[in-house]
Amino acid sequence: MSSTASHDGASSNEKHLATHDVAPAHDPIVPKGHGETAAAPGAQEKEVRNAALFAAIKESNIKPWSKESLHLYFAIFVAFCCACANGYDGSLMTGIIAMDKFQEQFHTGDTGSKVSVIFSLYTVGAMVGAPFAAVLSDRFGRRKGMFCGGVIIIIGAVIVATSSKLAQFVVGRFILGLGIAVMTVAAPAYSIEIAPPHWRGRCTGFYNCGWFGGSIPAACVTYGCYFIKSDWSWRIPLILQAFACIIVMGSVFFLPESPRYLFANNREAEAVAFLVKYHGNGDPSSKLVLLETEEMREGIKTDGVDKVWWDYRPLFMTHNGRWRMAQVLMISIFGQFSGNGLGYFNTVIFKNIGVTSTSKQLAYNILNSVISAIGALTAVSMTDRMPRRKVLIIGTFMCAVALATNSGLSATLEKQTNRGTQINLDAGMPEKEAKDNAYLHVDSSYAKGALAAYFMFNVIFSFTYTPLQGVIPTEALETTIRGKGLALSGFIVNAMGFINQFAGPIALDNIGYKYIFVFVGWDLVETVAWYFFGVESQGRTLEQLEWVYDQPNPVKASLKVEKVVVQADGHVSEAVVA
Repeated sequence: MSSTASHDGASSNEKHLATHDVAPAHDPIVPKGHGETAAAPGAQEKEVRNAALFAAIKESNIKPWSKESLHLYFAIFVAFCCACANGYDGSLMTGIIAMDKFQEQFHTGDTGSKVSVIFSLYTVGAMVGAPFAAVLSDRFGRRKGMFCGGVIIIIGAVIVATSSKLAQFVVGRFILGLGIAVMTVAAPAYSIEIAPPHWRGRCTGFYNCGWFGGSIPAACVTYGCYFIKSDWSWRIPLILQAFACIIVMGSVFFLPESPRYLFANNREAEAVAFLVKYHGNGDPSSKLVLLETEEMREGIKTDGVDKVWWDYRPLFMTHNGRWRMAQVLMISIFGQFSGNGLGYFNTVIFKNIGVTSTSKQLAYNILNSVISAIGALTAVSMTDRMPRRKVLIIGTFMCAVALATNSGLSATLEKQTNRGTQINLDAGMPEKEAKDNAYLHVDSSYAKGALAAYFMFNVIFSFTYTPLQGVIPTEALETTIRGKGLALSGFIVNAMGFINQFAGPIALDNIGYKYIFVFVGWDLVETVAWYFFGVESQGRTLEQLEWVYDQPNPVKASLKVEKVVVQADGHVSEAVVA
């Protein structure tokens, strides 16, 4: 059975669904009719996915700069800092591996098995920590989960920053991964559960943009520290990995707890008080508050699966659960294995297309992070208006096009480089010198084109996936399975990250740019998968998505719309029944 069992009120909704094959509307929120009120001056019909939600939002004007809204923004910022801690690592090791002083200490090289171990032990730690992260988040609350994650990350940062042996360094990387797992289960659940429905996409999308909030400072710090002529060149960036965690740990207990967590733990009065304060401008009769309260009361079980730490069955044993997990699996796998994993090895990618100076490689690493962040933040600003499914289909296809362009230009560049090496050898140069000076015979426009195509891929990927990597799994999972589902998502994400980080250096060492062709083909497969299996969640409440996933074909059900009549003053006068 689904983890949200039927209630008496839900039974009438099910009969209504059987008759009309549309999502349930809430009569107290918006009355039904046959369009009679559309005759009023200035009235117009509008298609929406949830008439009750649309009407409630229209008439519930949350003040964006009130004290309560500012407190809500601060809460989202704290969750954002959790993603910053993860993103910081994404650029950190890319830059540190390129540092001379790090290489003198550990002798890892910039590709190969030692680099694979350094990168991949972080993801192994995150995979191991994921089940414990779900227990912490579900049993003790989202805030305590974020706090515990910060403590573990700080311990890991101390271990790696004080390392003198490779063994100590990789143990610290493992502990860092454990902490990140705990943080990145609690934080996205928290951000989506405290957000008003019409802010949900932006709040959760902004949370996931914390990746860039960490990766850009990391790229800048490693670039600046590169010029320090001592071990502090790599120790300082590692110490600063704890900075975002300190902000989180010092802030979480000044934040409200998630109302959905409160409902799931028999604390309904506190949950309603949260909704009134933060979603209803202090008005208990707000239509948005009434709608959310009703749906949470009906949809969240106080004796749900979140109380049994080992029970993951609802994610796989029901039609509803399997479709929910399909969304989680797709965004978790595709969001890590669409070519973006190459970002861990940007300095090697830049080297392969002719950027040989370490300082230039680090500078390009910063530029790549900045323009990717611009793409992601642009998408965040539109997330609550853009259909998720369409963005994923088109964006994933464009990722394939950009990577194919990069690969094609890189192939030509390799031929020119080999020819230049041969010309130099024929001129009597020693082999190493011939290779180092092969660029003199290369048409730089091909290198610039390959670099531009790689940057374009990162912009497109960031626009398409970065906000939705936080939004899709948290929307797909209902409250009592959200912690476990996000833990599984974290496990999958890190499993894919392990493949990227372990196989990537070896593949780049053996076949160079040809490794990118793997992702061109895979992105085309992903495009087809989103078309046939992607469920549209934009424009619906989290609880109403229960209806969508209960339908025989959730993809088709998610695209259904309702008609409402909107009067000239913005008031929704009726939901039109066919």
